[in-house]
Parts: sequence; structure tokens; C-alpha cells
Amino acid sequence: MTKWVYTFGDGQAEGSAKDRNLLGGKGANLAEMCHLGLPVPPGMTITTEACVWYYDNGRKLPDGLEAEVAAAMDAVGATAGRRFGDRERPLLLSVRSGARASMPGMMDTVLNLGLNDETVHAVARDSGDERFAFDSYRRFIQMYADVVMGLDHDVFEEILEDEKARFGRELDTDVTAEEWRVIIGRYMSTIEQELGRPFPQDPHEQLWGAIGAVFASWMNARAITYRQLHDIPASWGTAVSVQAMVFGNLGDTSATGVAFTRNPSTGENALYGEFLVNAQGEDVVAGIRTPQSISELARIESGSDRPSLEKLMPEAYAEFLAICDRLEAHYRDMQDLEFTIERGKLWMLQTRSGKRTAKAALKIAVEMAEAGLITKAEAVSRIDPASLDQLLHPTIDPHAVRNVIVTGLPASPGAATGEIVFTSDEAVEAAKTGRKVILVRVETSPEDIHGMHAAEGILTSRGGMTSHAAVVARGMGIPCVSGAGGMRIDGRNQTLTALGVTLKAGDVITLDGSTGQVLTGVVAMLQPELSGDFGRIMAWADSARRMTVRTNAETPADARAARSFGAEGIGLCRTEHMFFEGDRITAMREMILADAEDGRRAALAKLLPMQRSDFVELFEIMKGMPVTIRLLDPPLHEFLPKTAEEIAEVAAVIGVSAEKLTQRVDELHEFNPMLGHRGCRLAVSYPEIAEMQARAIFEAAVEAARLTGAPVEPEIMVPLVSLREELDFVKARIDAVAREVIGESGVDITYLVGTMIELPRAAIRAHAIAEVAEFFSFGTNDLTQTTFGISRDDSASFLMTYRQKGIIEHDPFVTLDIDGVGELVRIASEKGRATRPGIKLGICGEHGGDPASVHFCETLGLDYVSCSPFRVPIARLAAAQAAIKAGASVD
Repeated sequence: MTKWVYTFGDGQAEGSAKDRNLLGGKGANLAEMCHLGLPVPPGMTITTEACVWYYDNGRKLPDGLEAEVAAAMDAVGATAGRRFGDRERPLLLSVRSGARASMPGMMDTVLNLGLNDETVHAVARDSGDERFAFDSYRRFIQMYADVVMGLDHDVFEEILEDEKARFGRELDTDVTAEEWRVIIGRYMSTIEQELGRPFPQDPHEQLWGAIGAVFASWMNARAITYRQLHDIPASWGTAVSVQAMVFGNLGDTSATGVAFTRNPSTGENALYGEFLVNAQGEDVVAGIRTPQSISELARIESGSDRPSLEKLMPEAYAEFLAICDRLEAHYRDMQDLEFTIERGKLWMLQTRSGKRTAKAALKIAVEMAEAGLITKAEAVSRIDPASLDQLLHPTIDPHAVRNVIVTGLPASPGAATGEIVFTSDEAVEAAKTGRKVILVRVETSPEDIHGMHAAEGILTSRGGMTSHAAVVARGMGIPCVSGAGGMRIDGRNQTLTALGVTLKAGDVITLDGSTGQVLTGVVAMLQPELSGDFGRIMAWADSARRMTVRTNAETPADARAARSFGAEGIGLCRTEHMFFEGDRITAMREMILADAEDGRRAALAKLLPMQRSDFVELFEIMKGMPVTIRLLDPPLHEFLPKTAEEIAEVAAVIGVSAEKLTQRVDELHEFNPMLGHRGCRLAVSYPEIAEMQARAIFEAAVEAARLTGAPVEPEIMVPLVSLREELDFVKARIDAVAREVIGESGVDITYLVGTMIELPRAAIRAHAIAEVAEFFSFGTNDLTQTTFGISRDDSASFLMTYRQKGIIEHDPFVTLDIDGVGELVRIASEKGRATRPGIKLGICGEHGGDPASVHFCETLGLDYVSCSPFRVPIARLAAAQAAIKAGASVD
């Protein structure tokens, strides 16, 4: 019989940290803290399996769940010394979500559950604080009506602001018990007015409403978006943690806070966090009140004149500090903690591995490894390869002029420039058109997740270092400045005002997420230096890595950037990219328009020295490393003008009639050019093109070897082969040119001729093709297109729908489709090796920079992956992690 509910509290727990998949991250860690003897309010966790059952059975709760919850509730009440629904000593509850992967703010929470018109008086008597009781009741009504009943929280915020103004109260903490009663009365009448039904008074009805709402929130829009951004499967489901409430809003000896055992922005080994006196948890992250520093050192560094927790409540602070050290040592990782102090008594509400910037992740991993807390292999394995992207982008030039209009909190490091937008929808629309934007909000909420992802950076006027904007921005790796209280945002008129300067939507600003400064206009940026902790981790990674990492590059700038990022050669040089500028495109068009082979060869002769010069420079940059050069791949029509105006202009430049050029454009038109006259088919039809390119490659190899003193062994890749006979034909032409150049130069040239496997037939017939090909490079972009029968350029709209409906987990153009495309790569690898045991195998599609795809390549034993320059460090780290998983050691 399935067990749906696991209890915890009073130093005991059903389950532990190893049960994360079943209990979710929150439930598993609450259980683990109980086993460690830490002060945890008692509660229960409803499993992720119950959530999965809920969705598999038409959003119905499982049979037997109600009885298990009732039994667990009795146990929780006994531990807490209270009873749920009791009129004298009522047990109040928090109901929170808890997926196995952290999804901060994406799902729903209900606090103070169990309050009604009767139990609120019992809480007032029991606590001796009537104001606290009615404050808690209004919080519960507002939260429950929003989360469970569907009445937007803004409705209640308007009522609250109206009444506070009428009572002359500035802060919520100034509102009296009697005034809270008036506000609660307005809340209740508004609920009945808007929804046509009263607020539920039965605590059991409240509980099941909250449990159902948390399960339902697993599939809300923001949770779906977050899962898609972070590759979290919808099939996991969420657990529900139901826990006895403890109260940080019970006067000046009570508090609530959020902390990290190390700085999540920099990785510094120092307690980092914020708290509020006389508050509940949502007050800290909502940004409604300015939070205070936990430690005295942090208070001094921030320049705050508000007392730290260390000064206000030294005993609770000392106990908390000891717990932080214990939890970090136990989990062997930086922890993100939530706590409440109720009249001097410390309670731990949550611990989890803290989200951190890439810079912080590197520092923490290196320091923990050097301290012996974790191994070097664990340090390498803990870094999310994709997060390295945060380190590869510009920062503000220290010598740049800074026109600072406001300074907030440096919530997420890095720098970004963009146009101001004031809503998330505007950010998404701007990103679709390629415009870079900064999302400016009073504060962000989980509903802003799509706009935050689309923006280059985030700026808020409210909120602290642990606000929603700060946490999500750090997780996404984008700059954020929060709590910039010196600016005023007018959402209606779409303006931002600070220091007497008013900016409107569309104006450009720059954020410095490392200092908290907001600057007007575009500011000069510098590229980062990849040394220090980054260098240590990458050195450890390279010592474990088996596969080499190359880059996709055809320009000197890209090749040099890739080398600086650790590329070990070029895995794909797309020669067609070299033909689109200046005299090159003119000569290319002359070749296409030539009536006979002699004319084509005359035009190609103009291109030869240009190609040769390009290849010499690439060979020099790579200094003896392998360089794979792909022969011309796209259909010829891509080099010709499209519109009548362009045709007339080009015709005048190359000295032909517009009619002739139009006729040639029409002749080359293809209904489906992706599957048309391109790749090796061009070399078969026009072998003189391949011959010119081969000559340029070989002559460049001779010249570069002379200049550098390093041997050059070019790898010539023939694209779009599906028949062995195609490769036979093209290779014969390449070999003939090689013999000519060797004879002319007197220099022996070592080279390889291979093919790009990008068609299913080529994968299936790889054993035959390998009789000719000396290497296979898997072009996974086109192999994905031809295997699925979909166009990468046109599929984004319906692939997103497929992901939303759970038909696919990943976009197959981002992460390799292991079952289909991956199986073809496996077949081709095995067949190629069977024919030619030493055949060199790699992939050169953009999947070469995707960590999950790189892991798959390691399982196949491929020799290398190749990716764009800025993804080289990502591929290096992913390849190392795959090797470590397979048993490799770190030196």
C-alpha cells in the first residue's frame, strides 16, 4: 500500500535527505535537520508521488490520503501541544510546496492556516497579543483568498493602503488590533462580493483547499516557465510540507530571516543574510520593509545604522551561527537557510544548497576542495557548466565615465545595457525583435519570470539582497540592482525619476550589478579575465577530461577568442562564411553567373588567394592543432541578390544585365533548399569549386608550417554525403590537388579527408562510407532536422507547445535527442569503427556546447566535441564531468 504522508519533529523523522525524490527538497531537508537534533517545528510531508497521482487521475487526491493526513495531524498537534481547529489552543499551519529541485517563488504557499473568526480570539488570549492575532488573521485571509480562492492580492493591497491612510498609519506594524478588525471586515465583504461565496471558516476545509492549491500550482504558468528554463521535468511533481506555525511577528523579541552560509554573489566565506524584527517570512523577500543585516560585520560593510541580529539578539545569533556551520559541514556545501525567532526561541524552517553566481560557485568549490571538505573531482562536478556563461561577458570599464543616477543593492553581479521597459510582457516583445532591455519594476514577483528571462538585467526600487528579483537574477546569471529606493517609478506614465532626472520607456541605461549603480546611456565594457578560481577548476577539469574540445570558427577573431577559452583546434570552419564580404561576394557571383567551366575557374582564381590567406591565419592561430575545414555547403542562390532593386545594383557592379541575373536567380531557386543542390552535390556538379578550396587549404598549410615551424595537418570535410560514391568522387579531386601542390612546393603534406554525417542514410551506411572517410564529424543540427523532418528555423512555435504539453522534455536543437538522433550517431560510430578502427569521431553542431549532449558523446567514446567559441569552457567542464562520472580521476 502506498504511503503518502511522512511526519517529522521533536528530533525524529520518517525519511531523510536521501529521500529527496519522494519528499522533495524541503521535506527531505526538514527530516534531515530533525535527525541532526536541530530545532524544527513539527509537521508532515505529502509526497511527490501524491502530486503525480493527482495529475494522472484528473486532479483528484489519492484514496487514503485524507486518513493519513488526519493521523499525522494528531501527531503534529501532540508534539506542538495544540490541536488543529481547537477553540482554546489551536494549531496553526504553514502549507508550502517542495519540489526535488529548488524553484524559489514559483509555486504557492499559505501561512497562518487554521485561523477563523473564533480561533483568532484564542490565539490572542494564548499569545497575550491581540494585535499580533489579528495581523496574522488578515495575512491568512489575503494569502488564502489569493492562492486558493483566486482573488488577486492587489485587491487586498488597495484596501490595506486605503485604510492605513485613513488611520494615519505608515507601516503595517503601526496598525492596531482594532484597526486590523476593520480591515479584516472589508476583506471578508470584498471576498463575498467578488467571488459570491464567503471566506471558509472550517479549518479542515482550509487545509484541503491549500493542499489542492499547492498541487495545482505545479502546473501554473510561472512554474512551467521556470521548469523549461532550468530543464526540470514536469513528471517529478511537488511535495507539500504542512508544518506547525512559529511566529516572527510576536513583538520585538521575535524575528524572521533568510541567510546563506557564504556570500552567494562572491563566494566569500562569511555569513550573508537579512532579517526583520516583528515580521513573517514573506515580509523579508517581498521588499515591503527594508531588512537588516544579520551579522555586525555585514551591517558595518553596508553602512546601515539599523542594528544587526548579532547585537539585538546575541543568544539567538550565536545559536544560529553554530547551526550554519554544522549544516554546511554536514551537507558539504553552502546552505540557504530560513529561520524564525519566536520570543527569543530559534526555529529552523528550511535548509537547501544555495543558488549562487558562477563566480561564487567557483570560489566555494575551490576553497572547499583545498580545505579537504570535498574532493577535487567533487569540486569539478559541482559547477554547472552552463553557468560559466556568466563569466564570459563584459564588465564595466573602470576608466569609463559613470553618470550615476541612483544606487541600489548589488544583488547579482555583472553589467548590462539596454532600453528601459516597465513590464515583463514588453521585455518579451522587445527580445523577440532583438532589442536589449532592462526590466524596471517596483519589485518583481513570480509572475515576472518570463520578462526577467528576456531582459539583459533587472532594476527594482524595493527589495533586499534576498528579494525575489535578486534570487532569480542570480540563478539566471543576469545582473540585478535591487532596492534602489532613490528612484521613483511611475508605471502608468512609464517613467523613472531619480536625482531630478526623468527617463522614459526606451531610454538606455546601464546596470552595474557588482556595485549597485544605475548609469545613464551606454557605458564602455571590458572582457573578463579567466584566471584565479576559474583557472584552478578548469585545470582540474582538464586533468580528468578524455575528449578534446574544439571550436566552430572561420574568422581570426573567433579563433583567437576560442584559443583564449582553451579550444584545442577547430572542429568546423564554414568556408561559405568567408565569401560574403567586399570583393569576395562579387567574385562568387561572377562564378555563379559564368556560362561555362572556364568562366567559373576564372572567377574562382580571384577567390583563391583570399581563401589561402584566410586559412594561413587560422593555421597560425591554432599552431599545429587540428583544423577541420568544410567545403562549400549552402546552395548557390544564397550568394545572389533577392529583390529587384538589389539585382539591379549587383548587375551594375559585376557588369551583366539585370535580366541575365534575374534569370540565373530564377534558375537556382529551390522549393526546399535545405534538401536541395548543396553540400557535396555542388562539388559533384562543379568540381572546380572543391578544387579551388583544396588548393587554398594545401598551399596555406605549406605557408603556415613555414611561418610557425609547427606541422599543419588539415582535415578536409565533405558535407552532406549520403552515398559512398559521392565521397569517392570528391576525394579523388582533393587528392589530385594535393599531389599537384606537393609537386609544386616540394613539401610533403599530411592531411585527412572525411565527411560530415548529417543525413540518416549516411549514418546507416557508415560502414561503407568509412572505407573512404578518415574521420566522421556529426553535423547534429542538420541530422536533427533530417531525422525529425522539421526545420530548425520554423519549429520554435510548435516545439514550445510540445514542451508545454509534455510531449517532449527538451528542444532537440538545444539538447541532442538521444533516442533518435543519438541512436543514429551511435550506429554510425559503431559501423565506422568496424570498418576503420582508428577513425576520428566528433560532433560539430551546437550540441557540442550543450552539457547533456557532451555527456552522451562521452558514453560513445567520441574523440572530440566542437562548439562556438564562448561555449568552449562549458564543453571542457562538461566533458570533464562526464569523464569523472565514468570513473576518471582528477590530478
